[in-house]
Amino acid sequence: MLTSYPDAIANLIQAAPPCPLGPGTPVREVRDQLSRLSHDDLSGGRSIRSREMADACLSGIWLLYNYLDESHEISQNLSSITGSYWHGIMHRREPDYGNAKYWFRRVGHHPIMHDLAARAAEIASGGELDAATRFLASGSDWDPMAMVDGCEAVARGRSDNQEILVQTAAEEWRLLFDYCLQEALGS
Repeated sequence: MLTSYPDAIANLIQAAPPCPLGPGTPVREVRDQLSRLSHDDLSGGRSIRSREMADACLSGIWLLYNYLDESHEISQNLSSITGSYWHGIMHRREPDYGNAKYWFRRVGHHPIMHDLAARAAEIASGGELDAATRFLASGSDWDPMAMVDGCEAVARGRSDNQEILVQTAAEEWRLLFDYCLQEALGS
């Protein structure tokens, strides 16, 4: 996990509103700033080792501010499982649950999933889980399909655990972003 980000990125992450499970409303005040973001902003003066992972970071930042179309435009052009992961999150939020599952099937197992399962179990330990969110308690194996189902259950009024899922999705975003930035810059 990264302990610090370049200033431009740190400020954007710190100022971001909590991500909703659904599409949310794009934050218009930062649109111009987001459109000017570059790999240099991500690198903080270091060289970029992987342009694809740097692009994945940009996709994540757009998503953080609820710009699903802009995030989608980037992620759909990334051939890695990480690009598919961002693509899946975007469709989950859209919401297009079937399409999200398609992209998560393409991901298979991603390196962040073990840590995400552990963090999700910690987050879930503070609440009463229902049928749609019980998967969070496992702590050992992240199930992105169950996350899609949990988000759909909240959207359709079949689960009252929206806050637990929002916190889990925020942790998922952070872990995936950190992974992408580390891969973009090299260890």
